[in-house]
Amino acid sequence: MDANPVFYKDIETPIYIIEEKLLRANLSLIAEVARRAGIEIILAFKAFALWKTFPVFREYIHSTTASSLNEARLASEEFGAPAHTFSPAYTGGEIEQIACYSSHLTFNSLTQYAGYYGKAKRANPALSFGLRINPEYSEVDTMLYNPCAPGTRFGITADKMPGELPEGIEGFHCHCHCESGADAFQRTLEHIEGKFGRWFPQLKWINFGGGHLMTRKGYDTDLLVSMMKDFRLRHPHLKVVLEPGSAFAWQTGGLVSQVVDVVEDHGVKTAILNVSFTCHMPDCLEMPYMPKVSGAEEVALEEASSENTYRLGGNSCLSGDFMGAWRFPHALEPGDLVVFEDMIHYTTVKTNMFNGITHPAIGMLRLDGKLEILRDFTYEDYKKRMD
Repeated sequence: MDANPVFYKDIETPIYIIEEKLLRANLSLIAEVARRAGIEIILAFKAFALWKTFPVFREYIHSTTASSLNEARLASEEFGAPAHTFSPAYTGGEIEQIACYSSHLTFNSLTQYAGYYGKAKRANPALSFGLRINPEYSEVDTMLYNPCAPGTRFGITADKMPGELPEGIEGFHCHCHCESGADAFQRTLEHIEGKFGRWFPQLKWINFGGGHLMTRKGYDTDLLVSMMKDFRLRHPHLKVVLEPGSAFAWQTGGLVSQVVDVVEDHGVKTAILNVSFTCHMPDCLEMPYMPKVSGAEEVALEEASSENTYRLGGNSCLSGDFMGAWRFPHALEPGDLVVFEDMIHYTTVKTNMFNGITHPAIGMLRLDGKLEILRDFTYEDYKKRMD
C-alpha cells in the first residue's frame, strides 16, 4: 500500500484510513483460499474489530473469534453470529454470558474445563467445547508473540492430556504463528499431528489459530490449500478452522499525521508529530516493529543529522515515544503530512488515551472515492475512560 498524497493532502488532523478496495481484495483472497481448501476462515477480533465495517466482512465470511466477554458480545450483536471463543482465564462472573454469545468455547487448561464446563453447558446447551493444545513448537522469533515459548501460559502439552478426552470436548485449538508463512505452518503441522494425532478420532473440529498471513505478498497460498486438502483426506471427519487477524486488514490503510515541530539535540533532528507511538502505534515499541513511512526512506539513526533526515517523535510525555530515522524528499516543516502505512490491523484495537492527547479519528475510503468518518474521538471519550 502506497499512500495517495493527492487524496491525503487536505487532511489536517490525525486519522486512520482503511481503504474499502484493499479490504475487499484481502477478503476475496481469504474467501477463495477457504473455498479451495474446504475449510472455514474466520476473523480474529484481537487484530481487527472495527464493527462498522462488518457489513463488508459478512459478504465474504460467516463467523469470528473472540477472546473475552466484550468480543463475544460484539460478535453476536454486531457481526450477527456467535463467536468461536477462547480465553486463557474465564471467570465465574462472566462464563455464562460468554457461553450465550458463543458457538464454540475452548478451555486453556483442564482446571478451567473442570471449573466452568458445567456452567457453560447449562447456559448454552448447543455449545461445542474444545481444549487448547500446546505442541511445544513455534517458529516465532519474538518471544513477546511466541505462544509456545518455554513457560508459556497457553495450552495443554501432550504429556498432560488424558487418554480419553473429558466429557463434551469436541475440538482442539492450537495457535503457534505470528505473521507466518505456509511453510512454517507445514512444519508446525507435523508437530501437531505427531503429538496429538492419537486424539483426533475423538474430535469433530480443529482450529489452527491465527498468524497465517495469507494476504502478504509472497505467501504460498497454493501450499496452504494443498496442506489443508491433504490434512482433510487424512482426517475427513474433522472440520478445519483458521482464525487469522492481521491477514484480513493487512496493508489496507494507514495513519495520517502532521508535523507539529522540529527540534534538534546532539545533531539528531526530531520531527514531532500530532500522533504517538506509545498511544496510537504501540506495536512499534512493543515488538519492536519499524513502520513504513510513505515517501520516505528508512535509514540508520546515525544518519539523522544528514540533510532532510529525521527521527520521528510522538506527542506524549513518554521519553521513548520516538522511532527513526527516515530521509524525506524535502525538509520537514510544521503542517507537513507524515503517513504511516499498514496501520489498521492490531493498531486500531490496541490504541490508548495516555496523556489524554487527541486520538486519531477512524475513516473509510469507500469505493466511490469518498471518505466516510466511522468514528471521531472527543474529550467525552477520554473522560469516560477515567470514570
